[in-house]
Amino acid sequence: MESDVLDILDQVGYDGPLSDEESLLAACEQGFSSSEYNNLLLHLSTRLTQITDRPAGDSLITEDPDRFLLELNRLLTEFCCPYKDVVSGLINGDAKDTKTHLKILLFLGSELQAAEMVASKAATDTDVELDASLQDLRMICKTLNLPDPKRQEARDVLTAVEKEVCVLLKKLPETHIGNPAFKGSLDVEKWNKLEEINDVLSADYECRRRMLIKRLDVTVQSFSWSDRAKVKIDQMAKAYQSKRYSLALKSSVTLAHLLAARDDVCNLVKTSSGSCREKTTCAVNKIRMGAVPDRGGRPSEIDAPLPEMPVWQKRVDGGNRGGRGGRGGGGSWNSGGSRGQWTQGNWKTGRKGHYYH
Repeated sequence: MESDVLDILDQVGYDGPLSDEESLLAACEQGFSSSEYNNLLLHLSTRLTQITDRPAGDSLITEDPDRFLLELNRLLTEFCCPYKDVVSGLINGDAKDTKTHLKILLFLGSELQAAEMVASKAATDTDVELDASLQDLRMICKTLNLPDPKRQEARDVLTAVEKEVCVLLKKLPETHIGNPAFKGSLDVEKWNKLEEINDVLSADYECRRRMLIKRLDVTVQSFSWSDRAKVKIDQMAKAYQSKRYSLALKSSVTLAHLLAARDDVCNLVKTSSGSCREKTTCAVNKIRMGAVPDRGGRPSEIDAPLPEMPVWQKRVDGGNRGGRGGRGGGGSWNSGGSRGQWTQGNWKTGRKGHYYH
Protein backbone atom coordinates (compact mmCIF):
# COMPACT_ATOMS: atom_id res chain seq x y z
CA MET A 1 0.00 0.00 0.00
CA GLU A 2 2.88 2.39 0.72
CA SER A 3 3.96 2.11 -2.93
CA ASP A 4 0.50 3.22 -4.10
CA VAL A 5 0.56 6.15 -1.67
CA LEU A 6 3.99 7.26 -2.90
CA ASP A 7 2.87 7.03 -6.53
CA ILE A 8 -0.17 9.21 -5.86
CA LEU A 9 1.84 11.74 -3.87
CA ASP A 10 4.29 12.00 -6.74
CA GLN A 11 1.50 12.45 -9.27
CA VAL A 12 -0.16 15.26 -7.29
CA GLY A 13 3.16 17.09 -7.04
CA TYR A 14 4.06 16.47 -3.40
CA ASP A 15 7.81 16.80 -2.72
CA GLY A 16 7.86 17.10 1.07
CA PRO A 17 9.80 15.12 3.67
CA LEU A 18 7.61 12.01 3.29
CA SER A 19 8.48 11.43 -0.37
CA ASP A 20 10.42 8.21 0.31
CA GLU A 21 9.13 4.90 1.62
CA GLU A 22 11.20 4.81 4.79
CA SER A 23 10.12 8.26 6.00
CA LEU A 24 6.49 7.59 5.06
CA LEU A 25 6.31 4.34 7.02
CA ALA A 26 8.02 5.93 10.02
CA ALA A 27 5.53 8.80 10.06
CA CYS A 28 2.53 6.49 9.60
CA GLU A 29 3.77 4.35 12.45
CA GLN A 30 3.71 7.38 14.78
CA GLY A 31 0.36 8.44 13.38
CA PHE A 32 -1.20 11.70 14.56
CA SER A 33 1.65 12.25 17.00
CA SER A 34 3.93 12.90 14.01
CA SER A 35 3.94 16.52 12.89
CA GLU A 36 5.10 15.58 9.39
CA TYR A 37 2.16 13.20 9.00
CA ASN A 38 -0.31 15.86 10.17
CA ASN A 39 1.24 18.42 7.83
CA LEU A 40 0.81 16.01 4.92
CA LEU A 41 -2.86 15.51 5.85
CA LEU A 42 -3.31 19.27 6.01
CA HIS A 43 -1.58 19.71 2.64
CA LEU A 44 -3.80 17.14 0.90
CA SER A 45 -7.04 18.31 2.51
CA THR A 46 -6.37 21.99 1.80
CA ARG A 47 -5.66 21.40 -1.89
CA LEU A 48 -8.64 19.06 -2.13
CA THR A 49 -11.08 21.56 -0.66
CA GLN A 50 -9.69 24.40 -2.76
CA ILE A 51 -10.30 22.50 -5.98
CA THR A 52 -13.74 21.22 -4.96
CA ASP A 53 -14.82 24.51 -3.27
CA ARG A 54 -15.58 22.81 0.03
CA PRO A 55 -14.55 24.51 3.29
CA ALA A 56 -14.00 21.29 5.26
CA GLY A 57 -10.22 21.16 4.81
CA ASP A 58 -9.48 24.54 6.44
CA SER A 59 -10.87 23.31 9.75
CA LEU A 60 -7.90 20.92 10.17
CA ILE A 61 -5.74 23.90 11.12
CA THR A 62 -5.99 23.44 14.88
CA GLU A 63 -3.68 22.60 17.76
CA ASP A 64 -6.29 20.59 19.65
CA PRO A 65 -5.71 16.85 18.88
CA ASP A 66 -9.34 15.90 19.59
CA ARG A 67 -10.64 18.69 17.39
CA PHE A 68 -8.21 17.63 14.67
CA LEU A 69 -9.55 14.04 14.69
CA LEU A 70 -13.14 15.29 14.73
CA GLU A 71 -12.60 17.55 11.72
CA LEU A 72 -10.70 14.83 9.87
CA ASN A 73 -13.62 12.47 10.49
CA ARG A 74 -16.01 15.09 9.11
CA LEU A 75 -13.81 15.56 6.06
CA LEU A 76 -13.68 11.82 5.31
CA THR A 77 -17.42 11.52 5.85
CA GLU A 78 -18.18 14.46 3.55
CA PHE A 79 -16.10 12.93 0.76
CA CYS A 80 -17.75 9.49 1.31
CA CYS A 81 -14.67 7.58 2.41
CA PRO A 82 -15.22 3.85 1.69
CA TYR A 83 -13.08 2.77 4.69
CA LYS A 84 -15.86 2.64 7.28
CA ASP A 85 -13.56 1.15 9.92
CA VAL A 86 -11.17 4.10 9.52
CA VAL A 87 -13.94 6.70 9.83
CA SER A 88 -15.39 5.08 12.96
CA GLY A 89 -11.92 4.49 14.38
CA LEU A 90 -11.15 8.22 14.36
CA ILE A 91 -13.99 8.85 16.81
CA ASN A 92 -13.37 5.78 18.96
CA GLY A 93 -9.61 6.29 19.08
CA ASP A 94 -8.87 3.00 17.30
CA ALA A 95 -6.91 4.57 14.40
CA LYS A 96 -3.46 3.73 15.71
CA ASP A 97 -1.88 1.19 13.36
CA THR A 98 0.27 1.99 10.32
CA LYS A 99 -2.17 0.49 7.83
CA THR A 100 -4.99 2.77 8.99
CA HIS A 101 -2.90 5.91 8.51
CA LEU A 102 -1.81 4.71 5.08
CA LYS A 103 -5.48 4.24 4.14
CA ILE A 104 -6.23 7.84 5.11
CA LEU A 105 -3.40 9.12 2.91
CA LEU A 106 -4.42 6.82 0.08
CA PHE A 107 -8.00 8.05 0.15
CA LEU A 108 -7.17 11.77 0.37
CA GLY A 109 -4.50 11.44 -2.32
CA SER A 110 -6.85 9.56 -4.64
CA GLU A 111 -9.60 12.14 -4.13
CA LEU A 112 -7.15 14.96 -4.84
CA GLN A 113 -5.91 13.21 -7.97
CA ALA A 114 -9.48 12.68 -9.22
CA ALA A 115 -10.42 16.30 -8.43
CA GLU A 116 -7.43 17.60 -10.39
CA MET A 117 -8.33 15.41 -13.36
CA VAL A 118 -11.94 16.66 -13.33
CA ALA A 119 -10.80 20.28 -13.04
CA SER A 120 -8.27 19.81 -15.83
CA LYS A 121 -10.89 18.25 -18.10
CA ALA A 122 -13.31 21.09 -17.40
CA ALA A 123 -10.64 23.63 -18.31
CA THR A 124 -9.79 21.68 -21.47
CA ASP A 125 -13.45 21.51 -22.49
CA THR A 126 -13.72 25.27 -21.99
CA ASP A 127 -10.72 25.87 -24.24
CA VAL A 128 -12.15 23.57 -26.90
CA GLU A 129 -15.34 25.57 -26.98
CA LEU A 130 -13.38 28.68 -27.92
CA ASP A 131 -13.18 29.60 -31.56
CA ALA A 132 -10.38 27.68 -33.28
CA SER A 133 -9.29 30.77 -35.14
CA LEU A 134 -8.86 32.65 -31.85
CA GLN A 135 -6.69 29.85 -30.47
CA ASP A 136 -4.46 29.96 -33.54
CA LEU A 137 -4.26 33.74 -33.31
CA ARG A 138 -3.27 33.54 -29.66
CA MET A 139 -0.55 31.05 -30.54
CA ILE A 140 0.76 33.40 -33.25
CA CYS A 141 0.86 36.33 -30.83
CA LYS A 142 2.63 34.22 -28.23
CA THR A 143 5.26 33.15 -30.77
CA LEU A 144 5.83 36.74 -31.93
CA ASN A 145 5.85 38.10 -28.35
CA LEU A 146 2.76 40.23 -29.00
CA PRO A 147 0.03 41.08 -26.46
CA ASP A 148 -2.96 38.81 -25.90
CA PRO A 149 -5.42 39.29 -28.81
CA LYS A 150 -8.46 39.15 -26.51
CA ARG A 151 -7.68 42.64 -25.22
CA GLN A 152 -7.44 44.25 -28.65
CA GLU A 153 -9.47 44.72 -31.79
CA ALA A 154 -9.09 41.95 -34.38
CA ARG A 155 -7.96 44.42 -37.04
CA ASP A 156 -5.23 45.81 -34.78
CA VAL A 157 -4.02 42.32 -33.91
CA LEU A 158 -3.74 41.26 -37.57
CA THR A 159 -1.95 44.49 -38.46
CA ALA A 160 0.57 43.99 -35.67
CA VAL A 161 1.12 40.36 -36.73
CA GLU A 162 1.68 41.36 -40.35
CA LYS A 163 4.20 44.02 -39.33
CA GLU A 164 6.16 41.68 -37.11
CA VAL A 165 6.22 38.93 -39.74
CA CYS A 166 7.51 41.34 -42.39
CA VAL A 167 10.30 42.45 -40.06
CA LEU A 168 11.32 38.86 -39.39
CA LEU A 169 11.20 37.89 -43.07
CA LYS A 170 13.64 40.65 -43.98
CA LYS A 171 16.18 39.11 -41.61
CA LEU A 172 16.00 35.73 -43.36
CA PRO A 173 17.49 34.62 -46.69
CA GLU A 174 15.19 34.73 -49.69
CA THR A 175 15.12 30.96 -50.10
CA HIS A 176 14.54 30.27 -46.41
CA ILE A 177 10.79 29.89 -46.81
CA GLY A 178 9.60 28.00 -49.87
CA ASN A 179 6.35 28.20 -51.76
CA PRO A 180 3.16 26.96 -50.08
CA ALA A 181 2.09 23.41 -50.89
CA PHE A 182 -1.57 24.43 -51.12
CA LYS A 183 -2.17 27.24 -53.59
CA GLY A 184 -5.95 26.98 -54.04
CA SER A 185 -8.87 28.70 -52.32
CA LEU A 186 -11.46 27.15 -50.02
CA ASP A 187 -15.09 28.04 -49.49
CA VAL A 188 -17.17 27.22 -46.44
CA GLU A 189 -18.24 23.82 -47.76
CA LYS A 190 -14.66 22.78 -48.51
CA TRP A 191 -13.46 23.98 -45.11
CA ASN A 192 -16.14 21.88 -43.39
CA LYS A 193 -15.22 18.85 -45.50
CA LEU A 194 -11.55 19.22 -44.58
CA GLU A 195 -12.52 19.46 -40.92
CA GLU A 196 -14.44 16.20 -41.19
CA ILE A 197 -11.49 14.47 -42.86
CA ASN A 198 -9.13 15.77 -40.19
CA ASP A 199 -11.46 14.53 -37.42
CA VAL A 200 -11.52 11.03 -38.92
CA LEU A 201 -7.73 10.94 -39.27
CA SER A 202 -7.24 12.30 -35.74
CA ALA A 203 -9.48 9.57 -34.32
CA ASP A 204 -7.45 6.93 -36.15
CA TYR A 205 -4.16 8.42 -34.94
CA GLU A 206 -5.48 8.52 -31.37
CA CYS A 207 -6.38 4.83 -31.55
CA ARG A 208 -2.88 3.99 -32.79
CA ARG A 209 -1.26 6.11 -30.08
CA ARG A 210 -3.32 4.43 -27.38
CA MET A 211 -2.20 1.03 -28.63
CA LEU A 212 1.49 2.04 -28.71
CA ILE A 213 1.33 3.63 -25.25
CA LYS A 214 -0.38 0.53 -23.85
CA ARG A 215 2.38 -1.63 -25.34
CA LEU A 216 4.91 0.69 -23.74
CA ASP A 217 3.22 0.36 -20.34
CA VAL A 218 3.15 -3.42 -20.59
CA THR A 219 6.81 -3.55 -21.63
CA VAL A 220 7.94 -1.34 -18.77
CA GLN A 221 5.80 -3.32 -16.35
CA SER A 222 7.47 -6.56 -17.45
CA PHE A 223 10.85 -5.10 -16.47
CA SER A 224 9.75 -5.08 -12.82
CA TRP A 225 9.14 -8.84 -12.68
CA SER A 226 12.77 -9.73 -12.06
CA ASP A 227 14.05 -10.06 -8.50
CA ARG A 228 16.69 -7.39 -9.03
CA ALA A 229 14.11 -4.88 -10.24
CA LYS A 230 11.58 -5.46 -7.46
CA VAL A 231 13.78 -3.66 -4.93
CA LYS A 232 13.96 -0.62 -7.25
CA ILE A 233 10.30 -0.46 -8.25
CA ASP A 234 9.84 3.03 -6.76
CA GLN A 235 12.86 4.42 -8.58
CA MET A 236 11.66 2.93 -11.86
CA ALA A 237 8.19 4.39 -11.40
CA LYS A 238 9.57 7.82 -10.55
CA ALA A 239 11.78 7.86 -13.63
CA TYR A 240 9.08 6.53 -15.97
CA GLN A 241 5.86 8.21 -14.89
CA SER A 242 7.00 11.78 -15.52
CA LYS A 243 7.80 10.89 -19.14
CA ARG A 244 4.76 8.64 -19.50
CA TYR A 245 2.21 11.32 -18.61
CA SER A 246 3.82 13.75 -21.05
CA LEU A 247 2.72 11.54 -23.97
CA ALA A 248 -0.38 13.03 -25.58
CA LEU A 249 -3.09 10.73 -26.90
CA LYS A 250 -4.76 13.15 -29.29
CA SER A 251 -3.14 14.51 -32.42
CA SER A 252 -2.35 18.22 -32.52
CA VAL A 253 -2.44 18.50 -36.32
CA THR A 254 -4.96 21.09 -37.54
CA LEU A 255 -5.85 22.79 -40.80
CA ALA A 256 -3.35 25.49 -39.89
CA HIS A 257 -0.59 22.97 -40.56
CA LEU A 258 -2.05 22.42 -44.04
CA LEU A 259 -1.81 26.12 -44.83
CA ALA A 260 1.67 26.35 -43.36
CA ALA A 261 3.05 23.37 -45.30
CA ARG A 262 5.64 24.19 -47.96
CA ASP A 263 5.99 22.50 -51.32
CA ASP A 264 9.05 20.56 -50.14
CA VAL A 265 6.73 18.11 -48.34
CA CYS A 266 5.74 16.83 -51.80
CA ASN A 267 9.30 15.73 -52.59
CA LEU A 268 9.40 11.97 -52.03
CA VAL A 269 12.86 10.45 -52.03
CA LYS A 270 13.34 6.69 -51.92
CA THR A 271 15.66 5.32 -49.28
CA SER A 272 17.51 3.48 -52.04
CA SER A 273 18.24 6.61 -54.06
CA GLY A 274 21.83 7.67 -54.63
CA SER A 275 21.57 10.84 -52.55
CA CYS A 276 20.34 8.90 -49.53
CA ARG A 277 22.74 6.00 -49.94
CA GLU A 278 25.74 8.32 -49.87
CA LYS A 279 25.22 8.82 -46.14
CA THR A 280 23.85 5.38 -45.23
CA THR A 281 26.21 3.06 -47.10
CA CYS A 282 28.73 1.01 -45.14
CA ALA A 283 31.18 -1.88 -45.64
CA VAL A 284 28.50 -4.50 -44.97
CA ASN A 285 26.49 -3.34 -47.98
CA LYS A 286 29.37 -4.24 -50.29
CA ILE A 287 29.27 -7.93 -49.38
CA ARG A 288 27.43 -9.99 -51.96
CA MET A 289 25.62 -13.16 -51.02
CA GLY A 290 26.41 -16.30 -52.97
CA ALA A 291 24.03 -18.89 -54.30
CA VAL A 292 21.39 -19.90 -51.78
CA PRO A 293 19.15 -23.00 -51.89
CA ASP A 294 15.73 -22.62 -53.42
CA ARG A 295 13.18 -22.62 -50.61
CA GLY A 296 10.20 -22.80 -52.93
CA GLY A 297 7.04 -21.16 -51.67
CA ARG A 298 5.52 -20.53 -55.10
CA PRO A 299 1.80 -21.44 -55.02
CA SER A 300 1.70 -22.27 -58.72
CA GLU A 301 4.21 -25.09 -58.23
CA ILE A 302 2.50 -26.72 -55.25
CA ASP A 303 0.31 -29.80 -55.85
CA ALA A 304 -3.04 -30.06 -54.17
CA PRO A 305 -2.98 -32.27 -51.03
CA LEU A 306 -4.50 -35.74 -51.10
CA PRO A 307 -8.02 -36.07 -49.69
CA GLU A 308 -8.06 -37.00 -46.03
CA MET A 309 -11.17 -39.15 -46.42
CA PRO A 310 -12.39 -41.32 -49.35
CA VAL A 311 -14.83 -39.87 -51.82
CA TRP A 312 -18.27 -41.17 -50.99
CA GLN A 313 -20.64 -41.97 -53.81
CA LYS A 314 -24.41 -41.90 -53.95
CA ARG A 315 -26.32 -45.09 -53.33
CA VAL A 316 -27.15 -46.95 -56.55
CA ASP A 317 -30.61 -48.52 -56.79
CA GLY A 318 -30.41 -52.28 -56.83
CA GLY A 319 -26.85 -52.25 -55.68
CA ASN A 320 -25.39 -55.42 -54.17
CA ARG A 321 -25.35 -55.30 -50.36
CA GLY A 322 -24.33 -58.88 -50.02
CA GLY A 323 -21.66 -59.62 -47.49
CA ARG A 324 -22.22 -56.17 -45.98
CA GLY A 325 -20.56 -54.43 -48.89
CA GLY A 326 -19.76 -50.77 -49.01
CA ARG A 327 -22.38 -48.13 -49.60
CA GLY A 328 -23.32 -47.61 -53.22
CA GLY A 329 -20.66 -49.92 -54.54
CA GLY A 330 -17.87 -47.98 -52.92
CA GLY A 331 -15.07 -49.41 -50.86
CA SER A 332 -15.49 -51.09 -47.52
CA TRP A 333 -14.23 -50.41 -44.03
CA ASN A 334 -11.91 -52.81 -42.32
CA SER A 335 -12.01 -52.34 -38.57
CA GLY A 336 -8.75 -54.07 -37.98
CA GLY A 337 -7.51 -52.99 -34.60
CA SER A 338 -8.85 -49.99 -32.77
CA ARG A 339 -8.74 -47.89 -35.97
CA GLY A 340 -10.28 -49.24 -39.19
CA GLN A 341 -8.63 -49.25 -42.62
CA TRP A 342 -10.07 -48.46 -46.01
CA THR A 343 -9.86 -51.44 -48.28
CA GLN A 344 -11.54 -52.68 -51.45
CA GLY A 345 -13.77 -55.55 -50.45
CA ASN A 346 -16.37 -56.44 -47.87
CA TRP A 347 -16.80 -55.38 -44.29
CA LYS A 348 -14.45 -57.14 -41.94
CA THR A 349 -14.93 -57.89 -38.31
CA GLY A 350 -12.85 -56.19 -35.68
CA ARG A 351 -10.85 -57.69 -32.89
CA LYS A 352 -14.00 -58.28 -30.85
CA GLY A 353 -15.82 -59.99 -33.71
CA HIS A 354 -18.37 -57.22 -34.25
CA TYR A 355 -19.36 -55.77 -37.56
CA TYR A 356 -18.79 -52.03 -37.92
CA HIS A 357 -21.35 -50.24 -39.97
